[in-house]
Amino acid sequence: MAPRATLAQTPSPAAIADYQAKLKKYEQARAGYDALAEAYWDQIVEKRRNRNAKRRERIAVTIDDYVLTQPPQYSGPPRPVDPSGRPTQPEQPEIPVIADFLQAAADQFGFVPDRPQSDADFKRAYARAGLAAGLTREQIIGVYAFETGGNGTYDMQAGVTATRPNAISPAVGYNQLLSTNTVSLLAEFGERYLAALRMKAVPLRGEAKRVFERKIEAFKRMIAYSRSVPQRWSEQDKLAKTTRGGWGVHAAVLDIDIGPMLQVQKLINSVHFAKMKGYSVPLTPAELEVMNLTGDGNGFDIVTMPQPLRERVPTANFFQQNGYERNPVARRTGVVANLLADMETKMARGAQSAGARELASAF
Repeated sequence: MAPRATLAQTPSPAAIADYQAKLKKYEQARAGYDALAEAYWDQIVEKRRNRNAKRRERIAVTIDDYVLTQPPQYSGPPRPVDPSGRPTQPEQPEIPVIADFLQAAADQFGFVPDRPQSDADFKRAYARAGLAAGLTREQIIGVYAFETGGNGTYDMQAGVTATRPNAISPAVGYNQLLSTNTVSLLAEFGERYLAALRMKAVPLRGEAKRVFERKIEAFKRMIAYSRSVPQRWSEQDKLAKTTRGGWGVHAAVLDIDIGPMLQVQKLINSVHFAKMKGYSVPLTPAELEVMNLTGDGNGFDIVTMPQPLRERVPTANFFQQNGYERNPVARRTGVVANLLADMETKMARGAQSAGARELASAF
């Protein structure tokens, strides 16, 4: 006789038939939605491509260059649960967390980040790096307040809280650098960071100097690894997310000497992008954050958009489908004007929190 547990898990013919009927209805409804969604997001891509081409030709972008309807929403039945207990969705790979980044850095490169004695120490280093790079106090605090809610720590990871240990993203830090960002920044600006570290090593003596020089050597290995693939986002993304070395590179964000430079570089790149495109007006904190959130090209599109268009153009125009569906702020706000207003509100509220006040005192 089969074990009782096995019998309890065996679905009845009626349960199987009910499941198959519900599954068929779900698949039909989902197929209809998927067709609508594919057509919508193809139109988003095509409109974006046309806008970029017009800008290259210095042709004015108009309201007709945007999709003005909101994305279709699935409203059919939910996917039924298989009574046999078999999983109905492909298993997602587990996202590495801080401990994984630290272990990989030590194993792959012999790199152990110099972590600050307190978050206030990191905030002071972050503020100095930001001002030196050309960011304003208001931009730095605004982005921090939005990304962290005003109380984030230098080693916070996207989605990780005291009661929820699993990350929803490998993004780490005050302005939440993805692991791919870290690989990309080391590949592009590695010499600049090494020069800054060597300057810091000059006044050191004895064992302190030897320890710091060992960190520099380990960091050089991380830079070399980041450059082991072509400087294309897709290649760097694969390196960052699927290799132990890529995980280890991301640990640099936690180092008090390196981490602030990396986070600041991500933001100042957006400022330089806007200036390169001829936008000389200083970016507001919300405008800088929208470039940080959607990418420089999409963000610049929003920053330069006249207010009447902002009030009509859906936020979906500046995302890919997966990114939009994972972004509750973009979905909730609906149009560009509401997105920027929501950011400004969150920044103002977050700036009153203890962490943001501590960062403000670092200037």
